Amino acid sequence: MKNIHTLLLLVLFTSLSIVTGAQNGTQKIQVTDLARLQQVVWVSASPDGSKAIYVLRTIEPNAENKLEYDYRNHLYLVDLQANATPRALTHGLESISSPAFSPDGKSIAFARSVKSKSQIFILPLDGGEAWQLTDAPNGAGEPKFSPDGKKILFSVSLNFSTLLNDTILNPGRAVPAWSMEKPGFPKNEYLNRDKKIKPNPDGNLEEIRAYLDKDVEDRKAKVFNRLNFQGEASVEPEIQFSHLSIIEVKEGAKASPVTKGFWSYRQGAWAPDGQRIWAVTSKDRTQHPDREQESAIITMNLDGSDEKVILGEKDKSFGNYELSNDGKTLAAIVSTPNLLSFSQIVVADANGANLKAVAFDRSSNSMVWSKDDKYLYINAPSNGGVPVYRMDAKTRKIEQLSDYETGINAFDLSSSKIVYSRTEVLNPSDLYFADLNMKNPVQLSRHNEAWLKDRKLSLPEKRVYTNSKGLKVEYWIMKPTFMEPGKKYPLVLQLHGGPTAMWGPGEFSMWHELQYFCAQGYGVVYPNQRGSGGYGKDFQFSNYRDWGPGPQEDALAACADAAKSAWVDTAKQVITGGSYAGYLTAWIIAHDHRFKAAFAQRGVYDLTTFMGEGNAWRLVPNYFGLPWEDEKKTRIDAESPYTFVDKIRTPFLIKHGENDLRTGVIQSQMMFRSLKYLEKEVEYVLMPGGTHELSRSGNVRQRIDRILRIYEFFGRYIR
Repeated sequence: MKNIHTLLLLVLFTSLSIVTGAQNGTQKIQVTDLARLQQVVWVSASPDGSKAIYVLRTIEPNAENKLEYDYRNHLYLVDLQANATPRALTHGLESISSPAFSPDGKSIAFARSVKSKSQIFILPLDGGEAWQLTDAPNGAGEPKFSPDGKKILFSVSLNFSTLLNDTILNPGRAVPAWSMEKPGFPKNEYLNRDKKIKPNPDGNLEEIRAYLDKDVEDRKAKVFNRLNFQGEASVEPEIQFSHLSIIEVKEGAKASPVTKGFWSYRQGAWAPDGQRIWAVTSKDRTQHPDREQESAIITMNLDGSDEKVILGEKDKSFGNYELSNDGKTLAAIVSTPNLLSFSQIVVADANGANLKAVAFDRSSNSMVWSKDDKYLYINAPSNGGVPVYRMDAKTRKIEQLSDYETGINAFDLSSSKIVYSRTEVLNPSDLYFADLNMKNPVQLSRHNEAWLKDRKLSLPEKRVYTNSKGLKVEYWIMKPTFMEPGKKYPLVLQLHGGPTAMWGPGEFSMWHELQYFCAQGYGVVYPNQRGSGGYGKDFQFSNYRDWGPGPQEDALAACADAAKSAWVDTAKQVITGGSYAGYLTAWIIAHDHRFKAAFAQRGVYDLTTFMGEGNAWRLVPNYFGLPWEDEKKTRIDAESPYTFVDKIRTPFLIKHGENDLRTGVIQSQMMFRSLKYLEKEVEYVLMPGGTHELSRSGNVRQRIDRILRIYEFFGRYIR
């Protein structure tokens, strides 16, 4: 290794009671503390800037089964002043989503499930219960008030069969202009078959086709003709569409569609004058939606007429736009589909003219214009945190307002304040406000304080390694929480997935797991190896056709440096990672044998198989090429851990969600069976019903099981 130097982690202490507890606490972080974590996930300032609403995500014990838990998302209201006390506005078993203030600040719209369909509710803030505004047969979500507060724009989601027979969204029962790609029917002729033909397995060809259609309807068969046929948890023969509708804010009102047809409209919003609707849609509507990767930002009249493209170019995908408050300037995100893609901020006039890229080498999470339109505020993963930046609207220059040691995960602006949720090492999530320079922060909520105040935490130490490409790789070392002088402790190398994910002190999803292992007597080291997000375009693209050797160099350099610490028992090192990091874990133990045990989760192990069984399959052509192309060029086999399965001799635990269709479960079974055939030490865990999101938002009992299985398996070899 070369050029390793230490950067001590500076943490902002804003809650004295939590800080004191973290330094002087005597209790361990327990695995069941996962269910005590509370997270602020949505923030919105009131129009007059005096209040804010936010959504708090909690995990609650299931009333019928003490071993199970349920997620809850509820709405809170708080004054934007010191010593204010947040007040819960919603309660009960049903969660809410997408809350929005009315322009006069007197009511809030939000979505909540009714009979398994999302519907829009209106909650008056001067008293009274929330009342149901919509009764949409296909559900309703993402409400947005019109500028005069009299109407709400909302989204509707429906599948192909429903849309085909919907006389409102598909007047005239038309068929798509693009091909459904069903062999033998290039112009979708089969969709125009006479519906009066009776199914008959012994009849003529048309009657047999009617019989086969009936089998599909009765779920006796699934027929696939689309490219993207895998969802997150199940295969999806039918395409899903999103449309926009408008409804007056009064009881008994009926919604009117804004958009129609066989393509989707997303990210709907009102123009500041309330006369037009903005949205994002496919650029080329002659293409099958699975093949069309380009998107455009458009505007239209309130009835969907006079549609105009504002931003749309060949080989570009525009979206996540923000229109300035005066309606004159448009900020948006642009990326390049079907290639290695890096999201870039662009700014243009509201009519699309004078489009210019902003010199900002980070990928934005969200953007908000200041009330006077002088600045565009941005949060973006960077260097282990999620800082807030702001762009000067005139000069396009970017300045950083918050640090790398915290994560500003959601935020909004009033005329004089920024209100935001923040993650830091000493507090996983709470709500704050500050001035528009992010100075003089004030903590508004203390949702985690009661259970956290007696817990002792481990504080990460940041270090930097310069790799063989000259790239600076950041990593963090966490000591065992209750470390005693003179004793030796095991070390776990924790790897992140993506491969464009990023970990650090400001990242929420791993807060509990890292602290848990430190509390159990492990040291932890976690790197942001080459290919990670949060370090700019060149760093993110530096693992092109190099998912294995290069990232291995970075990860093992971080691990080797951590192992030099006097407290590390170098004979007791272990490794774990999930998704792409499941790949990297398997790759490393096939090429390096320092680890006593390894645990790979929901991983990719054979890139050719991944092309067919995962809905994230585009990673293969984007990073490598196609399996039938020249191996000397693509290196698909050379970069697949499965190619080196016979070289693995580290005791190996492999885990996968049974319903994980993002990476697909077959590769993990290939790896397990092959290692079993080779009589290696290997165990396989399949999580019933689990998807790729199991470790972040899956069944809580299974999330606890996952952590304990890592700990227990390592404990077989680390005593």
